[in-house]
Amino acid sequence: QVQLVESGGGLVQAGGSLRLSCAASGRTFSSYAMGWFRQAPGKEREFVAAISWSGFSTNYADSVRGRFTISRDNAKNTVYLQMNSLKPEDTALYYCAAARTLRAVLAGSSDYWGQGTQVTVSS
Repeated sequence: QVQLVESGGGLVQAGGSLRLSCAASGRTFSSYAMGWFRQAPGKEREFVAAISWSGFSTNYADSVRGRFTISRDNAKNTVYLQMNSLKPEDTALYYCAAARTLRAVLAGSSDYWGQGTQVTVSS
């Protein structure tokens, strides 16, 4: 069982930066691929970024590539999402997710999901 708790969201002006964190419970965190997803009001949840258990492989949605960076610290059971050059269209509830494989994360078929942290970008 893995429990995920996101933090770091908030209100920021366009062009600003935020770093989201997702703290995981459980001793098996390092064996899970991790991902970030987001859902804006009235829209479906969408993939943002993913990282393999080792951290060697990463994937990004086209809309955030070059602006967002996903990373992980297995010693701290934490995955991060550094978000730079934020745009109003990045406004959403951001969730982290854990799955046994990177493929499952990319498919949106993660085993565990957090409750989300709100990111609001003002223009």
